[in-house]
Amino acid sequence: MNSDLQKLQPYPFEKLRQLKQGCEPPAALDHIALSIGEPRHPTPAFITEAVLSHLHGLSAYPLTKGAPELREAICDWLTRRFRLPEGSLDAEHHVLPVNGTREALFAFAQTVVDRNQTNPLVLMPNPFYQIYEGAALLAGARPVFLDCMEETNLMPDFDAVDEQTWKDCQLLYLCSPHNPTGAVIPEKTLARLIELAHKHDFIIAADECYSEIYFDEAHPPTGLLQAAGNTGNDSYSRCVVFHSLSKRSNAPGLRSGFVAGDKEVLEQFLRYRTYHGCAMPPHHQAASILAWQDEKHVEENRRAYQEKFAVVLDILDDKLRVRKPQAGFYLWAQTPVSDTEFARALYDQQNVTVLPGSYLSRSALGRNPGSNHIRMALVAPMDECIDAANRITQLIDSF
Repeated sequence: MNSDLQKLQPYPFEKLRQLKQGCEPPAALDHIALSIGEPRHPTPAFITEAVLSHLHGLSAYPLTKGAPELREAICDWLTRRFRLPEGSLDAEHHVLPVNGTREALFAFAQTVVDRNQTNPLVLMPNPFYQIYEGAALLAGARPVFLDCMEETNLMPDFDAVDEQTWKDCQLLYLCSPHNPTGAVIPEKTLARLIELAHKHDFIIAADECYSEIYFDEAHPPTGLLQAAGNTGNDSYSRCVVFHSLSKRSNAPGLRSGFVAGDKEVLEQFLRYRTYHGCAMPPHHQAASILAWQDEKHVEENRRAYQEKFAVVLDILDDKLRVRKPQAGFYLWAQTPVSDTEFARALYDQQNVTVLPGSYLSRSALGRNPGSNHIRMALVAPMDECIDAANRITQLIDSF
């Protein structure tokens, strides 16, 4: 067996199942799950209809590179959404469709990390999406965790990275908007990171899966390619972004996303993926083309989240230390007791499940930046979110 598998830690939800063992929540209360970031708004009907109407494509093998029409639709969306220089994206070389960004984020490290180099490092935010850590370990690299604390506006502390660490860095994972804090990395910071990537010869992998869930229609989150283009790097050298229809279009079961950016990097990633065997089914590609071409359903999705956040935050006001995120659908709240104690009590007494923040973080610098925090995903219907918020206030009153 691959010995690196032993380095993998239990997934957060496995820890959560163990935490809840022995609890007996009130039978009179329906269970409300705020722990998993699985969108529960309806998938637009036109996506479902497109899948069904293109099942005839099952008779042919799909290309790993994806259909040209899909890559064109993605390029057009990226150019519109992030105001990229017209014509700077080439659908033939700058885009690869993927079966959800989870598998792509993992596979990317296997492609770009050179385990034969001395001390290969992969830098990532802390708290983080655990795929980043697993990808680094199985690529033969060492994860380096950049704490996201209140004093750094819940963003990675890039100033704490010393010169040698930047030199040894081969891959930098970004998550903006950030899971779980909702923080958005400013364009100025992105530009600085791009400069560092060129200086120290590493690649930036920006997980931007939450970029379309935000609260200020006039100021959508800035993307890595946008920052690159605005600095004159319209070849997007060393910059790769990951996007998905899971959150944007409420279609997690479609397993559809894409990777875009540096064409030389994507050329090697395509080479890896050709052996990996991960071509997107043709009926999923057909539905994805329509999804990337339509913004109306995305705007409606945002409005639904905006309404839920307004109501829930009003209920939790003065009860729980929590603030509205810049983007995304998570609340990152401080707890009056330890995060694990709070999460267990909330389930045991109120039948509401949230995720302890310490399960999303590592104690890399003698502290766990997720401790005394919980992550709440406001993905449930409005009535369930309101009910859950009221139950949380009841638990806090009991403390």
